[in-house]
Amino acid sequence: MSVTAPALPSLLSDRSQAVVAATAAVVAAHADAITARFYPRMFADRPELLGVFNLANQATGEQPKALAASVVAYAVQLIDPAAPSFEHVLRRIAYKHVSLGIRPEQYTIVGQHLLAAVGEVLGDAVTAEVAAAWDEVYWLFATQLIALEARLYAASSVDPAQPLRPYRVVRRIEETADVISLVLEPDDGGERPAIAPGQYVSVFVDLPDHRRQPRQYTVSSTAVGTRLQITVRRVRGVGGAPDGQVSSFLHDQVEVGDVLQLSAPAGDFVVDPTDGPLLLASAGAGITTVLPIVEHIARTQPQRSVIVAHADRTAQDHALRETVLHVGRQLDDFTAYTWYETVDPADTRARSGYMDLTEVPLPANVQVFTCGPLPFMRHVRASLMARGVPASNIRYEVFGPDLWAAQATA
Repeated sequence: MSVTAPALPSLLSDRSQAVVAATAAVVAAHADAITARFYPRMFADRPELLGVFNLANQATGEQPKALAASVVAYAVQLIDPAAPSFEHVLRRIAYKHVSLGIRPEQYTIVGQHLLAAVGEVLGDAVTAEVAAAWDEVYWLFATQLIALEARLYAASSVDPAQPLRPYRVVRRIEETADVISLVLEPDDGGERPAIAPGQYVSVFVDLPDHRRQPRQYTVSSTAVGTRLQITVRRVRGVGGAPDGQVSSFLHDQVEVGDVLQLSAPAGDFVVDPTDGPLLLASAGAGITTVLPIVEHIARTQPQRSVIVAHADRTAQDHALRETVLHVGRQLDDFTAYTWYETVDPADTRARSGYMDLTEVPLPANVQVFTCGPLPFMRHVRASLMARGVPASNIRYEVFGPDLWAAQATA
């Protein structure tokens, strides 16, 4: 499923354009403070929204920073024709919102509290004219998202008032010490939806403290047509931070026969139906996007050239390794490269250290899909562009809310 973001509306009014141009730098300088005020304000007024937002990203500050960067970037491209296109980020935000069941009326709630937070942080600097201009920015942003999300809901035959379906766990696979795969099938008797390789689902769980929390997981396999698989790495707390609540719950509590609530598949990180060569570069949990793409190519284009490059800490941390290699053997032209920070001397298939793509022969006009931590993807992009791969041939998938950060530095 591919839905293109609608073209920008008629931009800002002349008056608002002048005000936004004059105040954008001030708002940008205080954007983190504004969004840090906005979320507690909104949750205090509408606590039911706590079950929609990833509270781990709230705790780390990632979500407020992502919202701040996105709103400011959207405003800048409204007033600066030379600014980077926002369409890619807009589409990804819309997919994420659809996977969470966001509804049009919720934009009114967000707008009310976001603009109130602007006033609280900037104080007397927010005149009636400034407030009106930024209200216009917000509603241009919201209107585009609402329209695109309506099209995505319709394309998936999803009622936004009931965005989730029950799925029963039919198999649990211990991939590594910290990674499990859960194989799921619809528990309501209906058909499994069509899933493009590389798409994700939102999984909603009810935690022991009675809070509901969503997380997004790539559909790591659709090898059995009635089922889908997600692969979950346990999030270990670093620097005194707690372990991930949802990943720990799925690892420690969920067994075969349990029912989870899932969204429809979402996301645009999918392979174009061409016959050009592919390079799939991943690190850590990014391997979950590689397997479904290799499966898809094996089913539909076994003659297509595919290179898989993966980096991980050790072989013991490398989930789905043998499964990817097994499926890759069904292709006419398949090559795999692996790097580990620590390599077992008996492992003759892996290289030591970090991924070094200068060692990988690249076919002409290679299309690149990369998934992993943001610094890793920046490294992949820089390495490949230094070898002459056009930026337009490199696509990425980001874990977490830092969509605009990735786009802005891509």
